[in-house]
Amino acid sequence: MMKLKVAFFLVVVAVSTLAFAPFDTYRHVANESFVKGERVDYRVHYGFINAAEARVEVARSLVTVNNRPCYRVNVTGKTVGAFDLISRVRDQWRSYIDTSAILPHMFYRNIQENSYRKEETVFFYHGSNTAYDRDEKKSYKVPENVHDIISGYYFLRTLDFNRIREGEIVEVPTFFDGQVYKMRVRYGGRSVIKAKFGKIKVLKLNPIIPENKLFKGENPMTIWVSDDDNKVPIKAEVDLMIGALEMDIKSYKGLKTELNWMM
Repeated sequence: MMKLKVAFFLVVVAVSTLAFAPFDTYRHVANESFVKGERVDYRVHYGFINAAEARVEVARSLVTVNNRPCYRVNVTGKTVGAFDLISRVRDQWRSYIDTSAILPHMFYRNIQENSYRKEETVFFYHGSNTAYDRDEKKSYKVPENVHDIISGYYFLRTLDFNRIREGEIVEVPTFFDGQVYKMRVRYGGRSVIKAKFGKIKVLKLNPIIPENKLFKGENPMTIWVSDDDNKVPIKAEVDLMIGALEMDIKSYKGLKTELNWMM
């Protein structure tokens, strides 16, 4: 009889615990590509003229947003040299990305471009598929597993491109500036390119950009990312109506694995 009472008590405790435990509705995405403390610096140039510098970094410690552990990813960009005199830019973008779901919980940007200023903070509530703009005090309905611009890029880094066919388009639902759209990227296959530190095997990605008066051609942007676990951008080219901008890796540290440069 005593054993029966003990068994009954254990069942009650187990059921009660399950009944009142929070139900985790978040997806789980395996991340073998980036870690805390990663930092990559880039040089942006227009021909031989330096135009801007950019830094993409993951903070060394996790932070908590919406009661979830998050990577804090910071992206900064600024014009340099003659371009700084023509069109001064000081931009900061930040995303707080769930360590397990690789989804954003908060997105922040502070834009300073000449006299233009914009500051924005958006919270994502994935349980109710809602995005809330704190500055405009406005809520938006968003798709399931929606991303901001930064978290969408980090999610792409987690993909296994061995399972994606050359020419296939990957779509990522994205919320930006009060609107939902699909970030669409075409996988262009594998190749080898030359960069600052030598030659390196890469994956070719072509973000699909709607036709407009700024960009040239059907595929105006190409990004080459390392063909390894990191999948970190090595080089990018953007074809404009008035020429082309290029972005090259300048320095890096704290990557998941060492980049395999070939001399």
